[in-house]
Amino acid sequence: MRVSVGDVERAAERIAGHVLRTPVVEVSPGLFLKLEGLQHSGSFKARGGFNRALACGEIPEAGLIAASGGNHGLAVAYVARSLGVRAEVFVPTVSSPVKVAGLRALGARVTRIGDVYAEAYEASVKRAAETGALDIHAYDQAEVVAGQGTVGLEVLEQTGGVDTVIVAVGGGGLVAGITVALGGRARVITVEPELIPTLHRALEAGGPVGVEVSGVGADALGASRAGEIAYEITSAAGVRSLLVSDEAIVEARRELWRSHRIAAEHAGAAAYAALLSGVYSPAPGERVAVVVCGANTDPATLV
Repeated sequence: MRVSVGDVERAAERIAGHVLRTPVVEVSPGLFLKLEGLQHSGSFKARGGFNRALACGEIPEAGLIAASGGNHGLAVAYVARSLGVRAEVFVPTVSSPVKVAGLRALGARVTRIGDVYAEAYEASVKRAAETGALDIHAYDQAEVVAGQGTVGLEVLEQTGGVDTVIVAVGGGGLVAGITVALGGRARVITVEPELIPTLHRALEAGGPVGVEVSGVGADALGASRAGEIAYEITSAAGVRSLLVSDEAIVEARRELWRSHRIAAEHAGAAAYAALLSGVYSPAPGERVAVVVCGANTDPATLV
C-alpha cells in the first residue's frame, strides 16, 4: 500500500502548528460531526497541502501549483502564503465565485480553464513542466493522502472511538487517508452525489473509470475519475460506497445550518445527507462520525 498509518502519523507531526485541530460536536447521542469547514482555508485540504509542501524539502523558486475545483486551490494558496512562496492555481469554469475570489485574496495567480477539473488539471501539469513549480495534486499523491488522513486520527482521539465514519468523496484523497488512519478501528462509508459517482463506479468496475460531472457538488466533488491511491486503499479495505441525490444534499446543507448553525457548502453536507435521507441508517447504539468537509460557500444561500 502506498500510504501507511506511519505516514499519516508522521504527517500529523509535520503539519502540527500549521493546521488547526478542528472541533468535533456531538449533535445527538452517538452522532458526531467533525467540522473541517473550520480548518484554515475552509476545508480539510490544508492538511494535505502542508504535508506535501513540507515533505518535499526546498520549495522551487516558482512556488506551488495546483488544479482545483476551488477548495484545494484555496488550501494551496494558503499554504504558499504561510510559507512565503508563490502559488498558481488552475480552476474549471464551474468553480464558485466565492472560491475564486478567495484564491485571489490569498495572493494566488488564478487561471479559469475548462468545464471540468480534469481540463484544469491538464493545463496545470503543462504549466508546472514549464516553470518547475511543485505540483500539489488535489487527491492522488501519497503525501496529500497522508495529510488528509490526520482527520481520521483526530476523530478517534476526540470521540473516544466510533463504529463508523462517513465521508464525502470527490477524487478520494480524504477517504483514502481516513481509511488508512483508522486501520480497521472503525468502518468507513463513502458518500457521493448520484450525478458524480466517481469512486462508486471505480469500485464497481474494478478500477478508476471516467464519469460525467454535474450537479450541486460539482465545484468541490467534481473529479471525473477517482484517484489510483483512493481506489487501491478503499477497495482493499472493503469500504462501502453510497449515493445521494442532489435534493438530499441541498436539504442536508439547510438542516446543518437550521438545526446546528453549521455552515457547509454542498460538498460539505453530502456525507450528512446519507444519514438525513435514510440512505444510511445506523444500528441501535452505533456511534457515527460524519465529516463535514468544507464551508466555502456564500452565507446568503444557507437559508
